[in-house]
Amino acid sequence: MSSNGNATSSPPIVVQRHGAVGLVRFARPEKKNALTTELLTSLAGVLEELDRDPEVRAAVITGGPKIFASGADVRELRDVEPVAYATSDRVACWKRLNAIELPLVAAVAGIALGGGCELALLCDLVVAGDDAVFGQPEVALGLLPAAGGTQRWARAAGRYRAAEVVLAGRKLDAIEMRDAGLVATVVPSERVEEAGLALATKVAAGAPLALRASRASVRASEELPLSAALDAERARLLMLLSSEDHREGIDALLERRPARFEGR
Repeated sequence: MSSNGNATSSPPIVVQRHGAVGLVRFARPEKKNALTTELLTSLAGVLEELDRDPEVRAAVITGGPKIFASGADVRELRDVEPVAYATSDRVACWKRLNAIELPLVAAVAGIALGGGCELALLCDLVVAGDDAVFGQPEVALGLLPAAGGTQRWARAAGRYRAAEVVLAGRKLDAIEMRDAGLVATVVPSERVEEAGLALATKVAAGAPLALRASRASVRASEELPLSAALDAERARLLMLLSSEDHREGIDALLERRPARFEGR
């Protein structure tokens, strides 16, 4: 893995290090960055490597300034049997992606459709180019968005907006996504990677243990009843109270200096 912006290519993905931020860029724009099993396998492996690296505190996923990612390569799904799909590497890759603990920022330009849209929604924050388009066209193929599309749309935007996107095939542009609370900021498409890195760098400035605990608590809101989620939140706070980083953060504030977090 390269550092300080020097890229190494591992098709179909390019990985860079920018300080404490890992940048993961899809490298097949001529194929609309279709989420083939090969690409998903590579993506899961790269993010797992970044997730294990104590020097990395956030990651950006992008397709560059032209296109984020279209959906699956439909040829992979044309004749697949249900049992084979359920046990496929493709399904395993989505489970691996869901298990990543590192804060993730999606930097989306152009289309983010089908699995590409689901991947953006899997991330914690989304920066969108002004030409970005999000949608779930699966019903037109006799399918449904089963990599989190039905659930994340409903939880993030509400059941009625989810039905509009999933059932009626409505596509949302970047401004509509921002107004719906699904996109953090909209920038010119040629600046989307820069803006994603800037946001991830801001995230990465936080204490590493607190970042992961806070991310886990936010995500628990999608899965747990409120009382259970509050209990889990307090349990994570108790863990953080025993960390060196929390004392360093308070000392830095009182001494009016930048904090030096060690992830301990």
